[in-house]
Amino acid sequence: MMAYRVMLADDHALFRSGVKRILEEIPEVAVVGEAADGAQLLTLLQDVAADLVILDISMPKLQGLEIIHEIKALYPEVKVLMLTMHKNPEYLSHALAAGAAGFLLKEDADPELIEAVAAIRRGKTYLSPSVSQVLPELLRRGIQPDGTPQDVLTQREREILRLLSDGKSSKEIGELLFISFRTVQNHRANIMRKLKVRRIADLIKYAVHKGYC
Repeated sequence: MMAYRVMLADDHALFRSGVKRILEEIPEVAVVGEAADGAQLLTLLQDVAADLVILDISMPKLQGLEIIHEIKALYPEVKVLMLTMHKNPEYLSHALAAGAAGFLLKEDADPELIEAVAAIRRGKTYLSPSVSQVLPELLRRGIQPDGTPQDVLTQREREILRLLSDGKSSKEIGELLFISFRTVQNHRANIMRKLKVRRIADLIKYAVHKGYC
């Protein structure tokens, strides 16, 4: 069986070493790369295939939530497990809405990390037991426990949809949002897949219905 490929992204080398040590004890799991900041991670993903990225929510150059959006746009099959020292429900809800498959606190013990990787590998969403008490608050805000918002589009996707509705081309949107043409195209494809539409006209109808334009 092919090893489950994991990439680590955290600006603290000692923390990465500790996580790597734990992961290396899991059968059929291989750490295929490490990054110290968001830009380095995205560059690494261009050259090295990964199944899971374990990502610190507070990263230099690009913040964790921004990185999730980029990963899900460019590599939708790659799962993301967020790590943070914060129990704030805002972090959790934003991470899940952005597309994270799991949320773990840095204070959690080794077994939680092992369980999180195993759950995500099985296609499940994993939440640290330490943040389970905020689930009622997430549901009140419209975020389901599996990370699905009532509005299925992420903030970046809604922004791109609004610009599309304004008649902007993918090239123009990329220039306005400081992202690549390819990233815009991937966002467009994800939006159409999520909304189950094939025409721009149907996207615009959705945008009008939601009040995005």
